[in-house]
Amino acid sequence: MSTFFDEMKTSFEAVPVDSSNKIATCEFLEASGSLVKLFDLLGNSAFTVVQKDLTGNITKIRKRYTTAPSESSTLQDLVTNERGSGHKSASEGLLWLTRGLQFTAQALRETVEHPDLELTKTFTDAYNKTLTKYHGMLIRPVFKLAMKACPYRKDFFAKLGADQVKVNTQLKLWLEALEHIVQILLNFLAVACKDL
Repeated sequence: MSTFFDEMKTSFEAVPVDSSNKIATCEFLEASGSLVKLFDLLGNSAFTVVQKDLTGNITKIRKRYTTAPSESSTLQDLVTNERGSGHKSASEGLLWLTRGLQFTAQALRETVEHPDLELTKTFTDAYNKTLTKYHGMLIRPVFKLAMKACPYRKDFFAKLGADQVKVNTQLKLWLEALEHIVQILLNFLAVACKDL
């Protein structure tokens, strides 16, 4: 039985991270693209704003990667070289994408650790712990509306796959890999992009 995780082009578990914590750009972008599809399973047009935000930031990073591939093999090199050239579009994109990934990881971590809570609660709590401080008065209500539009927990998990034991095992491994990458990026970006 195939699950959502089996169908991903690239999982965060497969993203190479070297001994100095440098993250491979190409695989990271593919894994991030696969994550965006997770919001399709939430089944509500309110999540379009979240998907557009993530996709727009992936596009900014990919554009820089395509323009200067030799300087962009890792995310850290991409940011360092872009900033050195006086540009910041991809760096801003990575900063916002990382925040979006942090929100997604937090929402799913809350969901995994609190099996008694519905997604509206776990996603709202995650939003309040991550993105809300970066959003202004106009954006906050849009995201809060999206959180209230989450499906029932059982319906969401059913869409992840019929074999719930397999789904839970895969979700935990994928989530740990995502959290690891997000933490590396948050630490790097706090220094590299503190002016953004």
